[in-house]
Amino acid sequence: MVELKFFEPKNLSELDYELDEIQSQFSALPKQALERIEARNQNEDFFAYPVTIFYDEKIAGFCVLDFGDDKFEMTDNPDSVLLRALSVNPEFQGKGIGQSMMAILDDFIKEHDRDCNEIVLSVNETNNLAFQIYLKTGYVFNGKRINGRSGPQLVMSKVLD
Repeated sequence: MVELKFFEPKNLSELDYELDEIQSQFSALPKQALERIEARNQNEDFFAYPVTIFYDEKIAGFCVLDFGDDKFEMTDNPDSVLLRALSVNPEFQGKGIGQSMMAILDDFIKEHDRDCNEIVLSVNETNNLAFQIYLKTGYVFNGKRINGRSGPQLVMSKVLD
């Protein structure tokens, strides 16, 4: 079973995994994402929240829910959240954790922010596996593209009920 919980520092050592060369092009590692959040916090930008992904009570992955201004590159909706830095530890890949996580993310967000009504994300145009997972879990590609750190990104979104 997949479960989401806000990151706790005690879990950092279990999030110290490496992605292969291809995957590391598409997502920041948890440690990198946490460093970016800490840097933002120094500037009083407290709008990014790290989340730990659990699979059968074991730490299996990580993502960030970003309510800050970066989302406005992808949406005009002030009540949206940007999903970023999503990764699954390679030891847990191939078990459907990413897809399960995307399926329960809506409820997790609504539980913690009742005003949020949209999730936005960008996926590298060459990352077809992730693109297909997002489609299967209700995300829509609206035709918008942005430039990312490793090439063109497709902007996807999902309206929350």
